[in-house]
Amino acid sequence: MKKIFKIAGPSIVSNITVPLLGAVDVAITGHIGDARYMAAIAVGAMMFNLVYWLFGFLRMGTSGLTSQALGARNLDETTRLLTRAIAVAEGIALLFIVLQWPLRETLIWLMGPEDEVKSLARRYFCICIWGAPAVMGLYGMNGWLIGMQNTRTPMVVAIVQNVVNIIASLFLVFVVGMKIEGVATGTLIAQWTGLIMAVGMTRHGYGRLFARHPATKDRAMLFDRKKMGEFFRVNRDLFLRTCFLVGVNFFFTAAGARQGAEILAVNTVLMQFFLFFSYFMDGFANAGEALAGRYYGAGNATMLRQTIGRLFAWGAITTATFTAVYLAFGNGIVGLLTDNADVIAAARPYQFWTIVIPVVGVSAFVWDGVFIGLTMSRGMLGSSVVAALAFFATFFINSHLKLLPENHALWLAQVVYLAMRGITQSWIYARREPTLFRAH
Repeated sequence: MKKIFKIAGPSIVSNITVPLLGAVDVAITGHIGDARYMAAIAVGAMMFNLVYWLFGFLRMGTSGLTSQALGARNLDETTRLLTRAIAVAEGIALLFIVLQWPLRETLIWLMGPEDEVKSLARRYFCICIWGAPAVMGLYGMNGWLIGMQNTRTPMVVAIVQNVVNIIASLFLVFVVGMKIEGVATGTLIAQWTGLIMAVGMTRHGYGRLFARHPATKDRAMLFDRKKMGEFFRVNRDLFLRTCFLVGVNFFFTAAGARQGAEILAVNTVLMQFFLFFSYFMDGFANAGEALAGRYYGAGNATMLRQTIGRLFAWGAITTATFTAVYLAFGNGIVGLLTDNADVIAAARPYQFWTIVIPVVGVSAFVWDGVFIGLTMSRGMLGSSVVAALAFFATFFINSHLKLLPENHALWLAQVVYLAMRGITQSWIYARREPTLFRAH
């Protein structure tokens, strides 16, 4: 249990700053006095989530492969993996910048918000797109650091990055008066601060490793066809899996937007509850990535089984804690996120769902970490397909039969989606475990 928390603890701290940052952005726009600003932040954030989540495989794939190389004591391969990840990350970021206009217009068209919200979202996008190289670079670096069992460096980077973001956004919005441009510029400043810091700390912490095992020592192995094939095979499955995940989240936001700015604002506020829980659980998922991959690379089946059991124990403790907090303080949390009386009143009928989601979603987070560490990317893809089909079936069956009001049906579909991910992954792992080390 201590070994898990030693890795998970710093990761939880860094992860929890992400929803706190999102909550501050929502709170800043929520206190400007117009729900359109909150709606625009929701649309703008989802535009980037859609783009960046699709390429989150860079972090996940790099983490699993690196932890396995570390477990096998293949230090030459660990340094090569970071070089591969950064090269791919910056190539993707350059593509984003070159194609920013069609990318922006396509995303806005897909989401279909009101015209005034569209204008605000465009302004947000045009500033934040220049942070793509920093965001993608951090994906690769953080994945590598987690694979190396180091979650302290990402924690320090995330804390500084988010403090910079919050201070810059508050200053630019409330002192300079930039409104949504201030939130976007604060985010951009923080993204580049994070990358610069991560590069400096990695050079300081791993200078000797790269001196003894330089990635360019054997250039033929750096971009070896077999190794690159493995890298892209794992990442291809994770990319496709993320497409389904992003599709579900994108539809959730878009369906809320089509119900009007007020419902979109309500869903944005209530989604912060899920994000608090999910980023906290991602800390244990990151521990699963690091430890499962290391024990698999070392061929230690006993420690792998013990680690999985302990991860689920931590998950149960976390779920019980969040459920109790949301039951006791849910109304107060909504009041902290916005002072808009209409949004607060409209949110009350939907707060029940914020209590249900942690209970049904916990196993999906634990299994995600284990599957990433074992590079069981095909299993993650399969579970996401099943869960996404369940999400859309739940929503559209209700739309046809009208069993629930539309927004309640949307939240029910989200609950079904999370539950099916965990159920399907449990079944996949139970079938795979007997032959897991035989194929290693």
